[in-house]
Amino acid sequence: MDELGFHRAMYRPGTLVDVGAHDGMLTLPFAALPGSHVVAFEPLPPAFARLESAVKAAYGGTVPPHVSLRPEALGDAPGAVTLALPWLGEDAIEQWASTVKDFEALQRGDPRITHIARYEAEVITLDSLTLDGVTAMKVDAEGAEEEVLRGAARTLARCLPVLSVELEERHRAGCTRTVPQFLAGFGYESYFEFGGVWHELAAFDAASMQVAPPTPADPPREPYVSVFVFVPPYLAARMKAML
Repeated sequence: MDELGFHRAMYRPGTLVDVGAHDGMLTLPFAALPGSHVVAFEPLPPAFARLESAVKAAYGGTVPPHVSLRPEALGDAPGAVTLALPWLGEDAIEQWASTVKDFEALQRGDPRITHIARYEAEVITLDSLTLDGVTAMKVDAEGAEEEVLRGAARTLARCLPVLSVELEERHRAGCTRTVPQFLAGFGYESYFEFGGVWHELAAFDAASMQVAPPTPADPPREPYVSVFVFVPPYLAARMKAML
């Protein structure tokens, strides 16, 4: 079961938050779920333009009322941030656009990184929106996931949505420990999928399940675990039935 399959299996009508929406790979399926309201964040301007175009194309040329597209970055405090985007030759590696990675250091070690583009983005906290009825969140912030979640602490405590979070040690050392520890404070249980089977977090071994070079020029070694899911106590039985 992939990330979308997890959200469909856990779905409850309400507000679904897509952080790092990119081209809308999850925004559009989320929007198709009955009774959903989707709030999608994508601070990288080229990706936001494609996201908006994709949503409009799916809904007759307009963004429908139950979908909100936001160009801000999420964090743990309001302000501004620079998004760095590495290029390999003539290709922008948008899935690596990050507010926390030192691409200049990576470029010094890998000449295949030919250019680093930079974009300025406004930062807000999810809590500042005081969203009600949040039932699910997907978070993919290329190393800034913990800041996103800390800025959503009141929302998490109030709504206890199911979560899928991309956590990669190559993007943020220690994140596969610190983020689950933070979420455990709200009562969340942590899981990951490996070999087509769901496992509890205790079975995760970064040394064998996240083998990857630090550069965007080379792919990770498969199988590679990057998505972790977090389930609140009242849905624990449903999750354990999937193990």
